[in-house]
Amino acid sequence: MKRFGLSASERIKSKKEFELVYSRGEILFSPSNKLKAVFFIDRNPDMIGIKTAYAVSSKSGNAVWRNRIKRLLRESYRLNKMEINNACIIKKLKLLLVFSPGTLNQTNNKKIFLKDIMNEVTDLLIQIGTKL
Repeated sequence: MKRFGLSASERIKSKKEFELVYSRGEILFSPSNKLKAVFFIDRNPDMIGIKTAYAVSSKSGNAVWRNRIKRLLRESYRLNKMEINNACIIKKLKLLLVFSPGTLNQTNNKKIFLKDIMNEVTDLLIQIGTKL
């Protein structure tokens, strides 16, 4: 795994994993309620590490805005993933994590930038790290 990469093996793709996260996972909101994270910690994994996904509802905005949010979420996670990834490796855990906007939508936020998302993602990762 590259230090700042986000490979295909680090992404949730299967329906089974999505169902596991949404049915048995915990929900956390960022301090300003802009972002939401749903995560599931597997204590007896077959693979150790983190898998992530980025889900944005079509009610949030048009396709251009939704894709921008997903790109910004991916980038901010990619830059801040090392600490939580190391914790998962040390504790031999598998973490499934889905990021999505909480109160963020196109009508309230026409333009959104990485600096708006970065602090929210780091706060969520710190909150998740305390629950490992």
